[in-house]
Amino acid sequence: MGHARIGVRYVIGEETRIVEIVFPTNTNSYGTLFGGHALSLMDRLAFIVASRYARKTVVTASSEKIEFRTPVKEGDLIELVGRIVRVGNTSITVDIDMYSENLLTGERKLSTTGEFVMVAVGEDGRPTPVPQPVTALSS
Repeated sequence: MGHARIGVRYVIGEETRIVEIVFPTNTNSYGTLFGGHALSLMDRLAFIVASRYARKTVVTASSEKIEFRTPVKEGDLIELVGRIVRVGNTSITVDIDMYSENLLTGERKLSTTGEFVMVAVGEDGRPTPVPQPVTALSS
């Protein structure tokens, strides 16, 4: 997969990744990542993915199918992977997977998954059409 190139529109399924470390300020009294912080990071990545695709202002319309599978501990590395799975007339659906990694053991787990629907909006704040996806990069 790889990174999007400047001036080239994303292809459905192409991945964008961000990496963070879980600090004490991001955890609850059990020493695990706050669910709200995980959702915030996932929403941020969905925004980046949809914005880079549409090259328009996008807003979150919904977050669905959020599943917290395993706890993420303080000190773990988290990698979020986002990919476009559907493009509508004004909306872009982005799937996000969040993996946790213990930096001492290297153990890696799929910890959280979710689906985010982002909508492109014009200057008037109303939904505006997004470009339709390409199936392959042109030469």
